[in-house]
Amino acid sequence: QVRLVESGGGLVQPGGSLRLSCAASGTIFRFSAMGWYRQAPEKQRELVARIISGGSTIYAGSVKGRFTISRDNAKNTVYLQMNSLKSEDTALYYCNLDYRNKEYWGQGTQVTVSS
Repeated sequence: QVRLVESGGGLVQPGGSLRLSCAASGTIFRFSAMGWYRQAPEKQRELVARIISGGSTIYAGSVKGRFTISRDNAKNTVYLQMNSLKSEDTALYYCNLDYRNKEYWGQGTQVTVSS
């Protein structure tokens, strides 16, 4: 069983930055694709960024150039650096691990962008 624990969310002003972290238990992290998703109130969960085991990344168009996903396989941790935050980035952010099409989810960490 894999456990994912997110941290780093909070309240930030527009234009500010936050870095989210997601620590994974177990031994499959380095072989897995890792993703950050978000869900705003009354909206569907959407992919924000994803990084595969080899390091290639993809981003949602709305965050490209502002957010950066990275991973540290030695620490079983994936990060999401979020810069130039906007009010529309406000959401519950979830970490996702995808190993051979089996997915695991964290509990989520709230990001609120407001003045």
